[in-house]
Amino acid sequence: MDLVARVQGLILKPKEEWVKIKGEDTPPTKLMMTYAAILALIPAIAQFIGQGLIGYRYFGIVARRSIAGALIYAILYYLFMLAMIYGFGLIINALAPNFGSKQNLQKAMQLSVYSMTVPLVAGIFYILPSLGVLASLAGLYGLYVLYLGFNTPMMETPKDKVISYIVVCMVAVVVLFVVVTVLMGIFFVSGSVASFGIH
Repeated sequence: MDLVARVQGLILKPKEEWVKIKGEDTPPTKLMMTYAAILALIPAIAQFIGQGLIGYRYFGIVARRSIAGALIYAILYYLFMLAMIYGFGLIINALAPNFGSKQNLQKAMQLSVYSMTVPLVAGIFYILPSLGVLASLAGLYGLYVLYLGFNTPMMETPKDKVISYIVVCMVAVVVLFVVVTVLMGIFFVSGSVASFGIH
C-alpha cells in the first residue's frame, strides 16, 4: 500500500478509494502500525510545536507549556489517538449484529483507521494553536468518509441502517473520548507539566 496515494485517495476521491480498500486483506495490526501509527504523528508533533514552542497568544501575552510538559502531552496525545482509533474499530465490529451487519474485525478496523485520515492530516494545524479548530472541523469530513465506507458496504450493512449504525458508534466513541480526556485533564492539572509559562 502506498501511504501517500491512499491519503490522497481518501481526501480527494473517497468513494472510489473505499472500493479499492474493500478488496484488500490487511490485518488490523499491520494497518495500525503502517498507517495509523504514522499519520497520528502529524497532530502529535504539531501539538508539541504549538504548545511548547509557539504557544497561545492572549492580548499580546504568549503562554506556552514547558518543553518537557509539551513533550509529555504530545506523547500521551499520540497514544490516546491510537487507542481511540483501535477502540473505534472494536466498537464498530461489536455493534455489527445490531444493525444487520456482518462482524469482521478487519473491515471494521479499516473503517476506523481510514475514516480518521482527514482529521489526522489536518492535525498539522495544531502547530498554530489558534488554528486548532480547523483540525476539529476536519472531523466532519472524516464522518463523511466514514459514511461512504459504510455505504460501500464494508460491513455489509443494509442501506437503511447505515445512518443509525454510524450514530450509535459515534455516541459510544464520544463517551470513550470524554472519559479519556477527563483522565488526561486530571493528570495534567495535578502535575507540574500542566503549567503554562508566560512570555
